[in-house]
Order: sequence, then structure tokens, then C-alpha cells
Amino acid sequence: MELNLTEHGFLVNLDDWNESIAIKLAALNNINLAPEHWEIVLFMRDYYEKFHYLPNTRIFVKAVANQFGTEKGNSRYLQSLFPESPLKYACLLAGLPKPPTCL
Repeated sequence: MELNLTEHGFLVNLDDWNESIAIKLAALNNINLAPEHWEIVLFMRDYYEKFHYLPNTRIFVKAVANQFGTEKGNSRYLQSLFPESPLKYACLLAGLPKPPTCL
């Protein structure tokens, strides 16, 4: 299956997403998905489905902390999973649009 991506590597159609697509997107971005990554990716999908918008980084970190506790809801932990940009790559792997606050 060929991936239909934007110029920034995000899925064009949210409905095309599944776990196999997430694995392909992760490989394209040199990310080896571990259970910790999946926890954040699936959290982002649920967040987007519930609120119909993407948070900025500060709200993202706070939402993760509310869901999983401060051990995971902090910039250091999220940066360890997605070193270049936690919010950007969590959204990308979740098949969501590019967050407006991400470069």
C-alpha cells in the first residue's frame, strides 16, 4: 500500500490510519515503536477524536500528565520518545494533521 502523505510527511486522510500505517510512518522517520510510543500515539488519537483539535506543546504535556501521571507527562520523558519534536511526531505517527504550532 502506498502512503498518501503531505509534503511534511503527515497522512493526507485521517481515515487511512491503522497500526500498520503507524509502523510504516515510524520507519520512514527512524523511530522504532515501543509500547511507550504506542501509549502516546493512541492517546493523541483519542485526544483528537474527543476535542477535534490539536493542542500546543504545553497543553500536550499537561494532557499526558493528566492521563498518565507526571512521570510520563513531562517534556524530558516525551523528548526521550520523540527527540526531534514530541508533539509533531506523536501526531504524525497517530495519522493526525500537522499541529499548527509545529514548524
